[in-house]
Amino acid sequence: MLLWNTVRLAVTVTLLCAVIGTLTAWCIERTELPARSILAVLVVLPVAIPDFIVGYGWVSVAPSVHGFPGAVLVMTLALYPLVYLPVAASLRGADPAHEEIARSLGWGRLRTFWGVSLRQARTAILGGCLLVALALLAEYGAFEILRFQTFTTEIFTEFQVGFDAPAACALSLVLVALGLVVLLAETGAGRGGVRTSRTGPQVARLPRRAPLGRALLPTLAGFLVLCGLALGVPIGTLVYWMARGGSTTLPGTSIVSAALHTALYSAAAAALATVLALPVALVAVRHRRPTTVLLERSTYVVQALPGLVIALAFVFFSVRYLPFLYQSPELLVLAYAVLFFPLALVAVRASVARAPSGLEEVGRSLGRRPLGVLWRVTLPLVAPGLAAAFCLVFLSAVTELTATLILVPTGVHTLATQFWAYETNLSYGAAAPYAAVIVGIAAVPSVVLGRWFDRMPSPAAVVVS
Repeated sequence: MLLWNTVRLAVTVTLLCAVIGTLTAWCIERTELPARSILAVLVVLPVAIPDFIVGYGWVSVAPSVHGFPGAVLVMTLALYPLVYLPVAASLRGADPAHEEIARSLGWGRLRTFWGVSLRQARTAILGGCLLVALALLAEYGAFEILRFQTFTTEIFTEFQVGFDAPAACALSLVLVALGLVVLLAETGAGRGGVRTSRTGPQVARLPRRAPLGRALLPTLAGFLVLCGLALGVPIGTLVYWMARGGSTTLPGTSIVSAALHTALYSAAAAALATVLALPVALVAVRHRRPTTVLLERSTYVVQALPGLVIALAFVFFSVRYLPFLYQSPELLVLAYAVLFFPLALVAVRASVARAPSGLEEVGRSLGRRPLGVLWRVTLPLVAPGLAAAFCLVFLSAVTELTATLILVPTGVHTLATQFWAYETNLSYGAAAPYAAVIVGIAAVPSVVLGRWFDRMPSPAAVVVS
């Protein structure tokens, strides 16, 4: 039952996110859509709202939203930006000449879209689908709120409620195997892609946007419905519950203290992950050999491991070998850094690949030592990627729930743990302010990430093999 629930949900939501994310990206990047700059921001903002808060928003006002249909609805609305962002960046950097040639050969808009535009964005679509599938495998909070049983909910129940660590570990192994299957499937599907990017900076041209004609009003209506469901419902619910207020039998906790702990732990983890990602990215790009490729690719395996599994591993390691670290702030920060290291590496690697190595060679030829070249030349060139990596890890850590529930230091409350305590007690009014602060904190790095994706060139411009 657990396997069936997890697989069917992953397949359904991934397909829906692929369709919604690709279509919204194409409409914004390839059509004369009115207010496209505003809509481009609105369709990205759901990434700043954690999945468990989206689930809380729907269930607290519509208890009938639960089970498999509710999980499909909530997770699709929460995760489609993971497909939109890379696909929009890919379409923005693709050479419009390919589409123009197809149209000149008599292909219609629909055939050009299927035959050219989708082929150009194929790698980005598969990458976004990979992120969606892995996020689904790792999610716990939203499924617990929606009363939909998956591997993550059962693992957490066995560990926290049943105190059955062997059963939790056994289920974790199955979940890890599913994650590896998803990674291998994405790798196999991504092979054999056609290189359709621009061939040089001299030919970069803005694409000619297609008029929507009669499809204008339905397209705008679709965007409004999407933004209303993905943004309006959770944000409107938070406003409603904060205005209504509510009592709770649980002891109160300072929201300022919880916010400071959340920001401190997340910022420390983001800084650590970004610093560790820089040397790996430099070695993977500047000294590409089979050993460095293996080193780089091995780090991505962590992305297939849910936060719950990572947390259980850290609990076992600390209790067995370093008991003084158990439930310490250092252990939580280290777990965040390990859990979200692949996200930092992706951002840093993209910037390193775009930075011209010739400038570093010039610096060394002028007598600069390697550390001096790194400080004076390389770091300024890759600074945007470092900032994006920091924001990406910070955003993920702020909105992380399962690892935080297990590893949070004794007597310390974060925004996520306090929200969860109130939500599980059905104190929706008391939980709303904590959820609102989480969204507010996460919105800042989300805007920075959106601007970073806007400036990204074609993915093919990144050196890969």
